[in-house]
Amino acid sequence: MKYLSLLAMTVAISACAAQPPAGVQQVGTSQKAPKVVAQCISQKWADKSQQQVVSQNTLANDQALDVYVPGQQPPAGAAAVVRPNWTGPGSWVGFRASGAAGSEATGDIQTCL
Repeated sequence: MKYLSLLAMTVAISACAAQPPAGVQQVGTSQKAPKVVAQCISQKWADKSQQQVVSQNTLANDQALDVYVPGQQPPAGAAAVVRPNWTGPGSWVGFRASGAAGSEATGDIQTCL
């Protein structure tokens, strides 16, 4: 019985980990590692805006990152949400909108996939 409850807990945690973060719109997936995708997005936004871009690790070893739109700040600002792909290698990328940031930002993200 002890092992059954442990198995049930493991399955429940795995199911939660496989869900996209709340309030995040999927942009796409990439075969590239999350760190590579996040660096591309950050560089593109910094070059385009000539402003500093804030990037925040949300999982150790650069496995999950949030890249904030220029002028936005953690924790609630508009950001590209880069996570390990839910089904296999690579990255899953979404966008958390806040205010006016939107379609132009998602277009920039898609060029890095």
